[in-house]
Amino acid sequence: MSDYDTNDSMLELYLFESTTLLEQLDEILLQSEHDKNLSSDNINEIFRIMHTIKGSSAMMAFNIIAEVSHKLEDLFFIVRERGGIDESFFEVLFDLVLRVSDFLKTEVDKIQQGETLSTESAGLVDEILDLISAMKSAGGEAAPPPKKPAAKGAKAAGPAAPEKAAPAAKPADEAPAGVYPSDEDIRKTLAEGESLYHLHVYFTEDCQMENIRAFMLVSKLQTMGEVPRMLPDELESNPEASDIIQQHGFYCTFVTFMSRDEVEQTAKATLSVDSVAFVEKLPDGAGAEPQEDEAGGTGAQAPPAESAAAPDAAPEKPAPPDAPPAPEKPAPPDATEQAAHKPTKQNLINVDLNKLDILMDLVGEIVITESMVSGSPDLVGLELENFHKSARQLRKLTDELQDTVMSVRMMPVATTFQKMRRIVRDMGKQLDKDVDLTLVGETTEVDKTIIDAIGDPIMHLVRNAMDHAIESRADRANTGKPAVGSIVLTAQNVGGDIIISVSDDGKGLDADVILAKARDRGLLMKPEGEYSEKEIFSMLMLPGFSTKETVTEFSGRGVGMDVVKKNIEKIGGSVTIESVKGKGTEIFFKIPLTLAIIASMEIEAGGNTYAIPIANIRESFKASASQLLSDPDGNEMIMIRGAAYPIIRLHRIFGIDGCITNVVDGILLLVDSGERLACILADKLLGKHQVVVKPLPNYLSWYDVKSTGIAGCTILGDGSISLILDIQSILTQY
Repeated sequence: MSDYDTNDSMLELYLFESTTLLEQLDEILLQSEHDKNLSSDNINEIFRIMHTIKGSSAMMAFNIIAEVSHKLEDLFFIVRERGGIDESFFEVLFDLVLRVSDFLKTEVDKIQQGETLSTESAGLVDEILDLISAMKSAGGEAAPPPKKPAAKGAKAAGPAAPEKAAPAAKPADEAPAGVYPSDEDIRKTLAEGESLYHLHVYFTEDCQMENIRAFMLVSKLQTMGEVPRMLPDELESNPEASDIIQQHGFYCTFVTFMSRDEVEQTAKATLSVDSVAFVEKLPDGAGAEPQEDEAGGTGAQAPPAESAAAPDAAPEKPAPPDAPPAPEKPAPPDATEQAAHKPTKQNLINVDLNKLDILMDLVGEIVITESMVSGSPDLVGLELENFHKSARQLRKLTDELQDTVMSVRMMPVATTFQKMRRIVRDMGKQLDKDVDLTLVGETTEVDKTIIDAIGDPIMHLVRNAMDHAIESRADRANTGKPAVGSIVLTAQNVGGDIIISVSDDGKGLDADVILAKARDRGLLMKPEGEYSEKEIFSMLMLPGFSTKETVTEFSGRGVGMDVVKKNIEKIGGSVTIESVKGKGTEIFFKIPLTLAIIASMEIEAGGNTYAIPIANIRESFKASASQLLSDPDGNEMIMIRGAAYPIIRLHRIFGIDGCITNVVDGILLLVDSGERLACILADKLLGKHQVVVKPLPNYLSWYDVKSTGIAGCTILGDGSISLILDIQSILTQY
């Protein structure tokens, strides 16, 4: 029995947010490590990520995650206050934070699987505290703001100091607990075009968990600016927060480039928000009710517009002699930079993938029903001009609906590609290899189902490239190659398919070595001299085949390439290997854009209808007797533009009677599985159609139907069933 209900909507939101933030954290860290620079923007972003994960985890009572996140937040508070990371701590910091990221991802995965969370932090908290001490000893005096003791009934201390903190009149560790920067101090740090607002928000009556609603509102606002103050504070841990918000509403200070109207619209668009008012300032206590600001005074912008409202902040007034020097005002950003920071309206929502699957199924049924109505045999011979006009319009709208629903399921491959940076980074350190990973075509979109299926194959190939292909520093120097190796991940849309390639500039494949290994293992099916280089490279994808002499942590057990091939073929794709000895290797995936609805060519054989995916068809043609020939084993072949291809007869595969047996009388389709080409003999072509792929009934799996060359089925317009041919399987077996 799990400790948490994985169907709970709040838990689903937590899992989605935490997973997204941890992936974002890895991306920031890896890019910063590659650039040898941790910018102030990235420091602030990491601080925000840890603060959000800490708060939401504490709210969900995932204490170990909250504890580790809290300590890492403290660490980045110090890094931020010091203005960056000292070079001597650079590598230690990145190694530690990446290990923390791994720990948090493991714990989040446990939540998703319904397992019990760890009770210990694997020593990470102690390591973080040790690093904090070392950084302070090395000259940094800043420390995380002290927290009030968590006494029952007492208000908890506020969150860590925000990015736009008050000028450092004294070290941050001497600041009283729970004290936020004043309006005056915040206004001094406003950039040109930024405004300061005080919001008073009420949530809908009986919405419950008002503290969580407020936390979600703050999280949303922080994506568009800063929320340096709120009342009540520490929403995730203050036991009285919900009651206070019920009685007096929720107050917060918001610094942003947005206009007053945009702020109001954004806040009101948040779930359960009933009303939003602008006030002149935050009250001193939760029960106070400040006067609402009708004229928009809280929307004060950066000086000089603010000088009249705050004379003591005017630039011409000299500072007292004993006061610390005023912080240097940053140069106002130019118009381009300002426009880049101005937030846009949030137009994205999260949708349960199961709902999209149901929607896709419904669209498929609509497509089938539309075909049944338009192609009804009852309409044959009738002059129905208006009906046919309406039917054409219905077909147009159906196609548009189908395209739209399919596009909703599309995701960029960047989500998978970016994860490979971590693998290259970690393996590079362990194997002592310098390797650059280049990503090309990250924005290419494919179906969510495809994204889930290609993650493991790409990971296997990247690991193989790091371990097998990329040479050591010494070997690369001896061969005159650059000291830094290169791996390139590429994705591109070609027709109805996606081509993904993983290439490297390593030592390449040795066909002689692969052939010798295959001979030793008894894998050769014909004389060695008859194997082409492409066929030899394909042997790498046989189960248990490995050219690695020793088993390592990463490879050598003979698993990997066969898994790659099986996973890609499961989604209707194919794998091709190309290599030049001494130069490098490139492995291609050819996969469909989506699995739900495909373009197919309907053919007839012996009165039965079959569908062949258009992506597998090169051409169709009528054969002449002069093109026909036989190979030495008596197999039928046909010569096309100087190349001979085998002829496959469907009636022999499926035991069909009544088929055309004379090749010249039928029609041939040249089909491509990625590895092989062959011609399939059909009685006639029925036309191209968009078909909804339906899986075969489960009971047929007892008969291993898929291995005979059937990928699935579809329902035609007249209600009959058409089998979808698995060209990959047919060309492999026949």
